[in-house]
Amino acid sequence: MTSVNLTRTEAVERSRMIEVGHYDVTLDLKYSDTHFLSTTKVSFTSREIGSTFIDLRAEEIHEVRLNDNPLPTNSYNPAYGIPLSGLQVADYTLEVTAKIPYSRTGEGLHRFVDPADEKVYLYTQFETADAKRVFACFDQPDMKATYALHFKAPEDWTVISNGPVSWEGDVASTAIDYPLSTYLVALCAGPYHEVTDTWRGELTAHPEGKPAQKLEVPLGIYCRASLAHALDAERLFTETKQGFDFYHRNFGFPYPFGKYDQIFVPEFNAGAMENAGCVTIRDEYV
Repeated sequence: MTSVNLTRTEAVERSRMIEVGHYDVTLDLKYSDTHFLSTTKVSFTSREIGSTFIDLRAEEIHEVRLNDNPLPTNSYNPAYGIPLSGLQVADYTLEVTAKIPYSRTGEGLHRFVDPADEKVYLYTQFETADAKRVFACFDQPDMKATYALHFKAPEDWTVISNGPVSWEGDVASTAIDYPLSTYLVALCAGPYHEVTDTWRGELTAHPEGKPAQKLEVPLGIYCRASLAHALDAERLFTETKQGFDFYHRNFGFPYPFGKYDQIFVPEFNAGAMENAGCVTIRDEYV
């Protein structure tokens, strides 16, 4: 087994054996300037007797508990993930707490300090298999699940994720209540400059699609504060709305993710990443 470069055989075997249900993930973004604390509680079912593994690339494992029973952590190797041995046909809850370094390569959870004003910006990049750099997970696209996400962060930060975010003290939370692959989960956090709007339009009925209906989708555009003067939000919203008009007119299915945010992020190692409801884009484009 391997947590670094999953083989096709391993993916097929693990998907056959395990049905994952739900992740509850808490990230302490105030832990330190170099690391964050990741706590994951994942519910899954084993369909057969045997052994498998869950992916995680951490610097240090603090605790692992399976159905509230502690598992050894002294033999943990990031290259191989966390072994799940001797599983029966049963439901399981796995809890993992780990210390993980921030990324500077655009893989996992990237941390950037803006030289213009020393403000800190975070964002995730999980495609194709880097969610395991942030939380313990079965990191392959066909093993979808629902999620509850919690982020301990400075209260003056903006936190953007796949769904609407609510705050309680210094913890921002959101939920993903539809099955989603791990690589499409997203987080952006920091003193991002924010501009909002709403697309309003109508879904055109198609024989293979949905009935006609009027729709509204909240829109957001974000960039770091030092680039706010260059952000042409009006033009970007115009083009975004034109795209929504086109797809709802021609495809017969409504936009499924509730909101549509576009976040221009620094030191991005690609052009853009189409996370569900939370699209990240390299901020050179601003």
